[in-house]
This record gives sequence, structure tokens and C-alpha cells, in this order.
Amino acid sequence: MILAHKTIRTRNYGFTLIEAIASTALLAFIISSTWVVIDRCVASTSNSIIKMQAFEVARENLETILVRESIKEKAEFGTSERYPGIEWETIIETFYEPINSQMWLRAICTAFYYDTNGEQKSVELEHWLTGLNKNQLLQILMRQEDGMEDLSSQLIETIEDAAEYAGVSAETIEEWLDKGMKMTEDDFFTTTNLDLFKLNDGNPSEEDIENLQISSSEDLSRIKMQQNKTNMKDEIDPKTGLTYGQMEQMDIQEIWDVLKQSREGE
Repeated sequence: MILAHKTIRTRNYGFTLIEAIASTALLAFIISSTWVVIDRCVASTSNSIIKMQAFEVARENLETILVRESIKEKAEFGTSERYPGIEWETIIETFYEPINSQMWLRAICTAFYYDTNGEQKSVELEHWLTGLNKNQLLQILMRQEDGMEDLSSQLIETIEDAAEYAGVSAETIEEWLDKGMKMTEDDFFTTTNLDLFKLNDGNPSEEDIENLQISSSEDLSRIKMQQNKTNMKDEIDPKTGLTYGQMEQMDIQEIWDVLKQSREGE
């Protein structure tokens, strides 16, 4: 009996060139898509971080204004010390709210930054600080006209320089300090306080010690306003063309209308 054996041969097939190219292309597409998603996530995270930093700068500037005992119209700008890539601007201004016919003083704190695409963005915080009556509005206008001497021009650092300014000895300055002469928070002498004690032979009244000394810019502004209030009634306000005495006879709506016409004409 003859047995026939059938040999079965198997053939292992590999990837063809076309299949390999297609697989490589598909893999490259998947990797590139994943990379784009990752890149966008990184950019979005970076933008969120720097936006939060800008918000922090604007918030700190606003909080600085809110804790002050007194404020005035001004505009300031600078670069953040903590985040050098962020610039800031702070504006305190008056505006008229027509619904309730009320003058307000508001603060606008803005922080500027650049996103990952190089575009400038900003974060702005606005806070209505306080309503203004007519007298307060007139005081603001007077302050702008007067120019308000800066406190830095009055500062004297050492007791020796203070003694030389007042024409007395350093021991006398120490006696004046014991009697209540004020210094600034940074321990500077001021010419106003030195003059007060010098002109009163080192013995000003308790009322003058309390009311006529300065230790901050706010104190200086307050005293200047008290000194100039009676003298400026006949002075002409450059923004309105009216005297301060005339404006005292007007209501706040009339004053605002004149100010608005003046601004529109500029």
C-alpha cells in the first residue's frame, strides 16, 4: 500500500511598501494632531497664568487706592516690580451719572500684557469710589488749579539738616519732637512742621500742633486747601472760564454742563 503525503507549504507575507508608507503617514498625522493639541493647551495655560498675574497687579493697585484716607484726580502708570512684563495704569477721575444726576469719583486700574501670540491684552478694574457734592467738586477744581506742592519737596532726611534749616541746634529739634512735632511715616522731617515750631519759638498751641502739621501728601493737600479756599473765590477756573465764587452759586448739574461743554471744545 502506497501512502501519498501532501506537503502543505505556508507563506508569511510582510507589509508592502505602500502599506508601510500609509502606516507611517497615519502615525505622523496622529502625532502631529496630538502635538497641536498639546501646544494649544500649553499656550492656553500660559495665557491664563499671565492674565491672572495682570489681574493681580490691577487688583493690588485698586486696593491701594481703597485703603487711602483721601484721594484726588490723577493718572499714574508704570511697570510691575513683581511681574516685569506687565505694565499698569491707574486713573482717578470724576464723571457724571445722569440717571441720579450725581457726580462720582471713580478709579480705573488697568494692567497690560502680551499673550503667547504677541498680541497686547489688558485687564481693567473699575470702582466707583464716592459720590461728590458741589463743594467737593469745587475743591477738586481748585486743587488742579493750585498745582498742589508735592510733599517730596518738603522732606529733610537728617536731624542735622533739619536743625540747619530751622537755624537751631539738633538738641532743640529733639525738644520739638518731644513737644509733638510730627515726622512722616518714613521718619523724614518736613519744612511745614519745622516752620510751625520755629515761628512759635518752639511752643505752638495744641490746636496748631493737631491741625497745622503734615505727615503725608494728604495732610499737605488739606492744609493747602484751607489756606487757599478763601483766596480763590475771585480766581478764574481755566476749565470753565468761571470764578470759583460764581460756581459756588451754581448747582452741581450746571457745573457739570459747563465742564462737559469745555471738554467737548478741547
